[in-house]
Amino acid sequence: MKTEQFRSFDGTKLALHRVGEGRPLVLLHGLFSSAQMNWIKWGHADRIAEQGYEVLMLDFRVHGESEAPHGAEHYPAGVLVKDVIALVEHLRLTDYDLAGFSLGARTSIHGVATGKLKPERLILGGMGVDGLSEWEKRAAFFIRVIEEFDAIPKGDPAYFSMQFLKSQKVDRVAARLLLDTMEDLPLSQLANITCPTLVVCGDEDRDNGSAQELAEMLPDATYVEVPGTHMTSVTKPDLGRAMAQWLGPAER
Repeated sequence: MKTEQFRSFDGTKLALHRVGEGRPLVLLHGLFSSAQMNWIKWGHADRIAEQGYEVLMLDFRVHGESEAPHGAEHYPAGVLVKDVIALVEHLRLTDYDLAGFSLGARTSIHGVATGKLKPERLILGGMGVDGLSEWEKRAAFFIRVIEEFDAIPKGDPAYFSMQFLKSQKVDRVAARLLLDTMEDLPLSQLANITCPTLVVCGDEDRDNGSAQELAEMLPDATYVEVPGTHMTSVTKPDLGRAMAQWLGPAER
């Protein structure tokens, strides 16, 4: 495993974790998580790398080992898509695959549907149709977590999320700015995602609506269920196995 930094479009330093050699696969993590928490800790990155891939894991701004600037100028609409574009340009990738979980899947969908990202294949984990069109509702939940934070009592639905943000040492000022940069996607634009796509989701995961419905709306998608909820599915080996099986051995 190697970790390096590069500067995104606005000069913000972002962390990039790399493992393996071969065909490039860009992996994007979930909201207020990190490459370490989603892909490295549970062995998914290594499992995929064993099949002949160089797994390229970005820490989004405000996440993991990347910077979390406080200036509003660092948070234009669609900033996370811009960060992925900056990564692709930094590495000069022209033939690559792209995968994301939750926020990483949402970001991937936005990038590919608008033609800003052009992977050969796409993997969308933990994402359903509602996750593309109800961002304001989801953001309101996390805004409350950020603004009330230590005042949230045990037993409150937001308590677990508060504890998770605390464990990940999330900069709350930067996180609040980031939440306002997400845009909803017109579902009609899903038709633009013509590359082969795997939609993979936990069998108890309802956080972003129906993942099966999302797969049915994509032109060339395969739907696979793995065990777990939105939070636990990423901790089980089944997720990495499903991704690796669908990708298959990389061509040498």
